[in-house]
Amino acid sequence: MTVMSSPVRLPASRGARARGRWTGWGFLAPFAIVFALVFIAPILYAIWLSLFRTQLVGGTSFVGLDNYVAAFQDPQLWHGVLRVSLFLLIQVPIMLFLSLLAALAIDSGRLYGRSFFRLSIFLPYAVPAVVASFMWGFMYGERFGLVGNLQKLFGVDLPDLLSPDLILASIGNVVTWEFLGYNMLIFYSALRVVPSSLYEAAAIDGASQWRVIGAIKLPAIRGSLVIAAIFSIIGSFQLFNEPSIMQALAPNAITTSFTPNLYAYSLAFTGQQINYSATVAIIMGIITMIVAYVVQLRGMRKGS
Repeated sequence: MTVMSSPVRLPASRGARARGRWTGWGFLAPFAIVFALVFIAPILYAIWLSLFRTQLVGGTSFVGLDNYVAAFQDPQLWHGVLRVSLFLLIQVPIMLFLSLLAALAIDSGRLYGRSFFRLSIFLPYAVPAVVASFMWGFMYGERFGLVGNLQKLFGVDLPDLLSPDLILASIGNVVTWEFLGYNMLIFYSALRVVPSSLYEAAAIDGASQWRVIGAIKLPAIRGSLVIAAIFSIIGSFQLFNEPSIMQALAPNAITTSFTPNLYAYSLAFTGQQINYSATVAIIMGIITMIVAYVVQLRGMRKGS
């Protein structure tokens, strides 16, 4: 009887290993090139601009960290930072809570016409921010909008939603209307992948709906809650479209430094202070990154 010996595998040559490595870099290269051009290069260019100062007399000169020192002493910048921080602390929890309620209601299976309900909530997200800001801004108007029409119709004196005291809440209402459906869809998608066996076990144990929500649904979508919170935090610090559009309707309430992004835009395109504008952008990017990282770290710790 003859014994068949298994074929001996020869080690790959250095040339074959090298070709394998270059093949991997070849697949990665398109993304790496685009990432470097649209993400890394603008950041490096902004940092480069922030180290210079352009003056009418003397031209452009290297000033090192002087722009950063001036930014940390700029009250307009930090008033804007405090304003968007207040916006974040109030608007984001309200929006995420309403989104979670909508997702739980749709997932419960007890909501009549849930497909229509889901589409209706998500539809405002498809409306461009510029259109939404104009629409709500005109509805807020006392002389030309819905508030003014209600005042004339019922003879009541309603609050001026475009006043300095209420403009931040009015913008928060617009942002909530725009992104409630987006966050609802994130939560609903996470709820749909919860194993049905958990619900069956809870039904056998006689758990109530509130118990199912607290013990099964909320822990299962904790990661989605963290992601939605991070996106909302980034969006709050980047607040620009809504106050920029509504500034024409409420010039006394929305100044050029109402938010840090609006301040940086005004510096660059109105004040021609491109170098200082880049400094403000870099500082806000660092602040946003730190806050988002802290939220992510705390969310991961709670989930572990």
